[in-house]
Amino acid sequence: MTTGSEIAEIRNSVRQLCEKYGEDYWLELDRNNDYPTEFVAELTASGFLTVLIPEEYGGAGLGVLEAAAVMEEVCRSGAHAGACHAQMYVMGSVLRHGNSEQKSRYLPKIASGELRLQSFGVTEPTTGTDTTSLKTTATRDGDVYRINGQKVWISRIQHSDLMVLLARTSPKDQVAKKTDGLSAFIVDVKQAEGNGLEIRSIESMINHHSCELFFDDLEVARENLLGEEGKGFKVILDGMNAERILIAAECVGDGRYFIDKARDYASEREVFGQPIGKNQGVQFPIARCYAEVEAAGLMVDKAARMFDAGEPCGAEANMAKMLASEASWRAGDVCMQTHGGFAFAKEYHIERKFRETRLYQIAPISTNLILSYIGEHVLGMPRSF
Repeated sequence: MTTGSEIAEIRNSVRQLCEKYGEDYWLELDRNNDYPTEFVAELTASGFLTVLIPEEYGGAGLGVLEAAAVMEEVCRSGAHAGACHAQMYVMGSVLRHGNSEQKSRYLPKIASGELRLQSFGVTEPTTGTDTTSLKTTATRDGDVYRINGQKVWISRIQHSDLMVLLARTSPKDQVAKKTDGLSAFIVDVKQAEGNGLEIRSIESMINHHSCELFFDDLEVARENLLGEEGKGFKVILDGMNAERILIAAECVGDGRYFIDKARDYASEREVFGQPIGKNQGVQFPIARCYAEVEAAGLMVDKAARMFDAGEPCGAEANMAKMLASEASWRAGDVCMQTHGGFAFAKEYHIERKFRETRLYQIAPISTNLILSYIGEHVLGMPRSF
C-alpha cells in the first residue's frame, strides 16, 4: 500500500507539472472550446493518467486512492480534469472484466499514449440515468454485433480512440432482472465514425467536449464484447464507482482551489482601511467551506480505500460524490462573493471554475438519485422510484 509520504510525493509532482500550464492556458481553451492536447499528452507521458494500469502492461499498478490524488491536484491547480479523467475510471471496466487478449491488445498502447480511452457510452436522451431502460440495441449477426440507437452527453469522444459502449442485447421484458440483458463493448471510434457512427457536438456552458452519438447498423466484432453477454451492467458498475470517487476527488480539488483563492484575496483586499478578511462576515463562510471540503475529502479517502480493497463501496462512492460536489459548489459561491464584481472577470478565472464544478451535482449521477440510493439501499426505506 502507498504510504502517506508517497501520496504527498505524487501530489507534489502533479502540482509541478500543472504549474507549466497556468490558468491563462485553461482560459484560452475555454474561450475557444479547445482540447488540452499538450497537457493530456504530458500527463500521460509522466505516468499520471496510467496509474491504474498494471505494471505488466506499462502502467504504475497503483489504485484509485493514488488516482484520486492525481485528479484532486489537477483541479486544485486551476486545471480542468474533465478533459482526461475518463481514462482513469473507464479503465476499471477493462481491468476487471477484459479478457487477457483485450488487455494485451489495448492496455500497453493506452499506457504509452498511443491510444486514448476517454469515453463511456451509456447515457441516452430518453432514459438519462435510468440505465436499465436504455434503448440502444446490439444484435448478434454471426461474428459481429449490429449497434442501433442514440447516446447523448458522451464527452471527449472526438479526442478518444476507444469507447466503452453499453447496449441492450436482450429485450428488457425478456430478462429475469432489469439489469440483465445489457452488454458492454470496446468500440474503435476512429474506425466506427462514418461507418455506422455519427458524432455531433453539443454546445454547453462548460468546455467538456460533449457529443450526441447516432448508431445505424454499426458493426462491432464479437471479440470486442467486454465481459459476458447480458452482464454488461456489472461491467460498467465497476467503472461508475471509480468514476464517482475520482470526480469526488476533483470536487475536493475544486473546493480547495476556491478556498485558496478566497483566503488570499480576503487577506490582501482592503476596503474601509482594512483587509476584508478581518470581517467575520467574510472570514467565517470561508472557514466553514474549509471544514466542509476537509470532511468530504475524508469520505473520498474512505471510498477509494474500499474500492482498492475490493470491498463493496457503492454507498461510499455515492456519498463521497454528493458531499464533495456540494462542498465545492458552496466554496465556489463563497469565493465569488468574496471577490465581488471581480469574480465575474474572466482574468480572475473563478467564473470558469464555478461553471465547471456545478456540473458534478448533476453528472455523472444527480444528488437526488444518490439520496434515493442511500434511502433504499443503506437505510432500508421503501423504494422511491
